Amino acid sequence: MQTSAAQPTAESLQQEVNMYREQVAALKFELNQLRKLVFGARSERFEPELPDQLGLFGQDAAGAPVAAPASEFTITASERAATKRHPVRVVFPSHLPRQTTVIEPDIDTTGLRKIGQEVTETLDFVPAKLIVIRRERPKYETPDGQVAIAELPARPIDKGIAEPRLLAHVAIAKYLDHMPLHRQAQQMARQGITIATSTLGGWVSQTADLLTPLYDELTRKARESGYVQADETPIRVQDSSKKGDTHRGWYWVYHAPEKGIVIMDYHASRGRAGPAAWLGPNYDGLLQSDGYAVYNQFTNATHAVCWAHARRYFHDAQDSTAERAEYVLAEIQKLYAIERQLREEDAAPAERARVRGEKAAPILESLKTYIENNPGLPKSPWGKASSYALTRWDKLTRYVHEGRLEIGRVGRWRGGLGSSLSVSAPFVWRCLNSWTVLRFHPPLIEPDVQISRIRLSSLTFWPSHSTARRDSWQA
Repeated sequence: MQTSAAQPTAESLQQEVNMYREQVAALKFELNQLRKLVFGARSERFEPELPDQLGLFGQDAAGAPVAAPASEFTITASERAATKRHPVRVVFPSHLPRQTTVIEPDIDTTGLRKIGQEVTETLDFVPAKLIVIRRERPKYETPDGQVAIAELPARPIDKGIAEPRLLAHVAIAKYLDHMPLHRQAQQMARQGITIATSTLGGWVSQTADLLTPLYDELTRKARESGYVQADETPIRVQDSSKKGDTHRGWYWVYHAPEKGIVIMDYHASRGRAGPAAWLGPNYDGLLQSDGYAVYNQFTNATHAVCWAHARRYFHDAQDSTAERAEYVLAEIQKLYAIERQLREEDAAPAERARVRGEKAAPILESLKTYIENNPGLPKSPWGKASSYALTRWDKLTRYVHEGRLEIGRVGRWRGGLGSSLSVSAPFVWRCLNSWTVLRFHPPLIEPDVQISRIRLSSLTFWPSHSTARRDSWQA
């Protein structure tokens, strides 16, 4: 007599349903990531839905979560009244030069009393142009038969034809404005000056060498500040060994918030060698990152994790577990509102720690309980987000009691370099690091003029780390 197959139990069926839910959630997440790659990444800004607005299906795909704890949140940040915006004329910056033209009425104004005036400002453009600096050095015969002639002023590139402002312009156009060197050569050709692209590349390389001591000095100041935020971002780099091809390199970005310094350090890989070389094995200050494992090598440092990275995981989980993710994002918004208030008040570290202890700590405690009570499927977006946050919770909350720490990355401190910027490999290690210094000399009103004020010509004569050379950086 044949025995019938065992009937599935409710528990086994529930396990199978959970497995399928996990697979669906993971596939949805991958689909959304691919859509972002194709159509452009969406903003991570969170806009909570209205209380009476229902979701499309009324509940999360993975089931109803544990109820969020009811909490009240008040903050004394200045509130701006909502006013209807009207078009206003742009006020031009005061540093721009003015060309004033006085237009008198078509009458004889002799003897009339002036009672006021109306001023109208418009914007014009003076095209850039190349100029030739001609230095004439008269020769004189001395009574003893010798020839007297003045010495030529020092030049940034020995025996070169480029002045400091031209060198600064070429580098800024390439790295800030993404203007390739061959296009700059074409611009010069329209003015009758033929400069080979290889020559422009040599100018950039030698200028970067001149600015390397400045980069080294800013690096030293950033490290010695005792508080560094670190992150890494990929960049496509043209590969000289494979014509027309690129390889993936990495910018290691270091930010010293208290000094306002951003340093970009290029490496070909994402391994531990990059931060080990930049920070040094004995770094013992505050180190804030995304929790990437390579930073664990700094055993003497006090580690913290950036909330912007944790928030990104919950942002990605909205499509599959909307109610849970939106609750967490709303709570994180409250944490950032506290930080916004502290920045507006320019609070000292001790005051920041006190306010955070009173206002942020209860929110964080409630938030941790909520995440723990709502376990997700391990491979689902919610599961990954909750796992990321809970495994790094001590480092995520360290900022509460350490007043020097920021809640995370504040503003676009990565220096504005887009990850789509592609540069040729021979200049990556020699040029990009040095030219990062162009980004933190506020206010960068006229980069060409400002960088030329570093006195590139005077940097030619002193050893790399001498006091005299550092003093020459001051305008």
